[in-house]
Amino acid sequence: MTEIARIPVRILLEKTGEATGELIRFWAPRTVEAIVRALPLEGKAALWPGEIYFPVSVKMGLEKAKAMVEAGTIAYWPQGSALCLFHAQTKPYSPVNPIGKITGSLEPLKKAKQGTIIKMEKA
Repeated sequence: MTEIARIPVRILLEKTGEATGELIRFWAPRTVEAIVRALPLEGKAALWPGEIYFPVSVKMGLEKAKAMVEAGTIAYWPQGSALCLFHAQTKPYSPVNPIGKITGSLEPLKKAKQGTIIKMEKA
């Protein structure tokens, strides 16, 4: 049952390192399902205070959205059709659908620069 409810992912950050995480289905089931079907996802990082994000091909609306997130949260941003990786507790630009969490170090996320290539894949 655990394998179905939690999907391990690896986040590769070009020239910066790697982070591990898991997508947690019950946090936003429709959004997680769409993201898992689309994996691997890749894009160029953009920066916002406390987070890095990159546009993806997935288009979803709000689902159990939050206006404030914890450090380590992996979320989908409906307004920007992007995956967000939070390395600090912060208030995103607009509400996001939390879909998982970083299970390893947040350091690679903190070191990422604008334009860094990010790839998320199943671990």
